[in-house]
Amino acid sequence: MKQYEAVSRVMEDNGGFATLGFLYQEALKVAGSEWKTKTPFASIRRIVQDERFFFKIRPGLWALKAWRDRLPSEMRSATKSGAKQEEFTHSYYQGLVVEIGNLKRFDTFIPAQDKNKTFLGSQKLGTLVSLSAMPSFTYPEIVRRTQSIDVIWFNERRMPCSVFEVEHSTNIRNSLVKFGELEDFRVEMFVVADKVRKRQVQQTLQFNAFRGIRDNVRFLSYEDVSKYHANASRLAAVESGL
Repeated sequence: MKQYEAVSRVMEDNGGFATLGFLYQEALKVAGSEWKTKTPFASIRRIVQDERFFFKIRPGLWALKAWRDRLPSEMRSATKSGAKQEEFTHSYYQGLVVEIGNLKRFDTFIPAQDKNKTFLGSQKLGTLVSLSAMPSFTYPEIVRRTQSIDVIWFNERRMPCSVFEVEHSTNIRNSLVKFGELEDFRVEMFVVADKVRKRQVQQTLQFNAFRGIRDNVRFLSYEDVSKYHANASRLAAVESGL
């Protein structure tokens, strides 16, 4: 079996699409495929960019051209705007961040209101996380006010170590206000958004109200998150092989 056929097989078994990270973990396992190369992951990246067979839906998300009409509607019209597309985009990057946390062996949490949202067609976001309830890591009022943050990674002591807010179109200030509740903790804070919003995040952080968290907040573009997810998946694939 040729390498591009192995990639196609993984996508077919997954509904016609797959993240690059998923391909890293599964394509090398396909029975009958041969990967006689020292750089199999680079080969996979090259293969999905072959426009004869594949097309890009979102950063880090690829699909088979032959399956275009069978994909979920939000994937077929990924370039269009609208409430359904905004929900798909938000859930997609929220899910990627959760999977990265799982791959890095953190406990992961999302708000209760997001658990039934779908990730990549049919999977519920709630099935991805390792925690069903927010750990009581500090005063109840702080726990209550921070449990609406889009994704939280907890370390082995059940303390929050990284928090993420996916901001597709909503007000950046709302995310930073949530982050402010964790000002006294050693927590990395990330705003995930389209790269065009980076300047807006930087400007908003200059308000005095956010001076306590200013040095802890970092911006991650959608492309950054997709690369982070692919790299974490690649490392997990190498470790499992070892």
